[in-house]
Amino acid sequence: QVQLVESGGGLVQAGGSLRLSCAASGRTVSRAVMGWFRQAPGKEREFVLSISWISERTSYADSVKGRFTISRDNAKNTVYLQMNSLKPEDTAVYYCAADLSRPVVPSRNDRDYDCWGQGTQVTVSS
Repeated sequence: QVQLVESGGGLVQAGGSLRLSCAASGRTVSRAVMGWFRQAPGKEREFVLSISWISERTSYADSVKGRFTISRDNAKNTVYLQMNSLKPEDTAVYYCAADLSRPVVPSRNDRDYDCWGQGTQVTVSS
């Protein structure tokens, strides 16, 4: 099994940037599909983006396309979410997740993910 720990959240002004980290332990995630999801107060958890390192396919929510990107450091077994041009509507708890079963297709469905982090709060002020 994989343990995931997010960090890097915080308070930022609209238009600013943040980089979230998702450190994995227990096994490598270099061949797993990694996804980021978020949940705002009073709302359901929603898909942000996901990537398959094997197929090199990335899937983005329309709301973040062109602003958010994902990258990784295999040596650190860590995945990053770079968030630029942040908007108040990006305010949420952000979760990283690993899909260990389907390494080729970057799923948008949270039910496909086996492991989840505890989340990190991102607050964007207007």
